[in-house]
Amino acid sequence: MNKADQGQYYSQAKVTCACGNEFAVGSTKSEIRVDICSACHPFFTGQMKYVDTGGRVKRFEDRLKQIKKRPVKSKKKGSKDQSSSSSVKTLKEMLEQAK
Repeated sequence: MNKADQGQYYSQAKVTCACGNEFAVGSTKSEIRVDICSACHPFFTGQMKYVDTGGRVKRFEDRLKQIKKRPVKSKKKGSKDQSSSSSVKTLKEMLEQAK
């Protein structure tokens, strides 16, 4: 590649994270801004952290809390009469009744 085509290389480019951590790397840009770095990433810290865009996580957690507060609804069994469904008969009983 031609030297004129390459950008300028900065051996001490400043990287600034959203958490406030700063460090230097080699780059073609003099200053870099990142959202997550090794100082705040859950993989390296072992702590749970949400990267929330537009309150999505908060809205999800709110909906989850509302669902857990609701009483559990029982499933209805069709339109059969409750008295006939409560007394289940065996095959032997049905055959004896048919005689």
